[in-house]
Amino acid sequence: MTHALKTLMIGCIVLTAAASADQVVFKNGDRLTGKIETAADGKLTLQSQCAGKVTVSLADVQTFATDEAIEIHLKDGTVVNRKVQQADPNRFAIEAGETVQPQALRIADIVAVNPPARPIPKWTGQISAGFTETTGNTRNETSSLNISAVRRSENDRITLNMDLAKGRQENPATGVKTTSEDWWRSRAKYDYFLSKKWYAYGDGRYEKDAIAKLDRRVLIGGGAGYQVIETPRTKLAAEAGVASRYEKFNNIAGGESATSIQLGYNFDRKLTSTLEFLNDSSYYPNTEEFSDFYLTSTAELRAHFTKQMFGNFKVIFNYDKTPAPGQGDTDVKYMLGVGLSF
Repeated sequence: MTHALKTLMIGCIVLTAAASADQVVFKNGDRLTGKIETAADGKLTLQSQCAGKVTVSLADVQTFATDEAIEIHLKDGTVVNRKVQQADPNRFAIEAGETVQPQALRIADIVAVNPPARPIPKWTGQISAGFTETTGNTRNETSSLNISAVRRSENDRITLNMDLAKGRQENPATGVKTTSEDWWRSRAKYDYFLSKKWYAYGDGRYEKDAIAKLDRRVLIGGGAGYQVIETPRTKLAAEAGVASRYEKFNNIAGGESATSIQLGYNFDRKLTSTLEFLNDSSYYPNTEEFSDFYLTSTAELRAHFTKQMFGNFKVIFNYDKTPAPGQGDTDVKYMLGVGLSF
């Protein structure tokens, strides 16, 4: 052993003896002293006076002790905030208190130590609008509005959407004005995560379309979803459930209700640092007659000019196997606009 190494070890021993320190005992007999900072995902981080910040595997720890109270989260949801004492192999002991009995707990049951404060869930979203005007032999004005918002916490997610399109056409020769577009839809959805991937959901949709003679379409459903990917760059989720579908048309007396299977997916992908692609689809086949179904799909390309401002091109595709009499079964809407993120 070199003289320099001996000096360093003696210095560490002197520092450890002079100052209070936590201690980690490993299964191979080694010991590490310092200040336990955090533990998460099976890793424990300790600030050592000699070695600096050290991260070790909890699976290699035999027991440990602290000089001050630390916050420990266990697998069963229990949270303790006490000093820790060394115990039998693979265990640690909670120091007794006025209302706390001394007890030995398994190291394998530790989920986190001194976890950072959870961020408060915030609403984020986008608002975009578009307007076009044509003059000449005919005068045509169209406008559109898109609003989307989401609030994501560790355990749940709330999603709100609304799309609207209005259009009016005027013949300059006669002055006759006709409506070329009068449509809007909204959706509210709640996801509760049962695990990091699986979640239960409930959602509702409402839609009106004067040109398609649709007085209202109401869809209320629920089921299970699987979050395949959820990263800052890519998000993909698949869902399956059951929904109640009600449709009423302006040129038919009464409305029609049906129970449908609900299948869908949601996909978001950042193609570049400024370009984003979004796509979601939902398919509602009638449980009594699968050939009778409703399908809606939305695709959007969003280009960010700044952190808050963007331009977007949105395509909304709707297919109703049983539309109003005299109306087509397919509607495709194209929307070009600019918007702000919040």
